[in-house]
Amino acid sequence: MVLLRQLLGDVLRQLRLRQGRTLREVSAAARVSLGYLSEVERGQKEASSELLSSICKALGVPLSHVLREVADQLALAELQHEPVMAGAPEHERISTESIPETPEEITGEFRADMVAA
Repeated sequence: MVLLRQLLGDVLRQLRLRQGRTLREVSAAARVSLGYLSEVERGQKEASSELLSSICKALGVPLSHVLREVADQLALAELQHEPVMAGAPEHERISTESIPETPEEITGEFRADMVAA
């Protein structure tokens, strides 16, 4: 089972590391303890909406961006680990051959749909 807090922590850690910042720097900017931020990044603690907003502000990233990334990763994990319409006849099942490999591919598909509409 995929836990939302683990996906959220992974996304926050990836964003911080891409910026080349330390836990100490981000925790100070977000005004949250170093230990608590570390636990959030490791998926051991659930961040409140206020704390999440503060962390995103410290990272200079919109909360919507973080939540979108988490949603994309959750969708990918669901597609890879759970059969879709498992009880349906074979001809009605969704083929796993068309499952995107990365969250970026999922995002690209959504953007293509938006452009086409």
